[in-house]
Amino acid sequence: MGARDVLDTTLVQPGLVAEISADTSVDRGGVYRHPIRYVRLRLDAAVEDVPRLVGGPAAATG
Repeated sequence: MGARDVLDTTLVQPGLVAEISADTSVDRGGVYRHPIRYVRLRLDAAVEDVPRLVGGPAAATG
């Protein structure tokens, strides 16, 4: 199961866009139920073309 430990965070400047496959299922604790899967690099898209996700799991699920 998922750990609830506090993890170190390193902020990075994005340079590439990747396409992912994700399920928006969130359990009652606010944890995603399924892993995110890498699909491919999107060399046809710039970082500026991708809207920023702000918030947490609620923002991803609508």
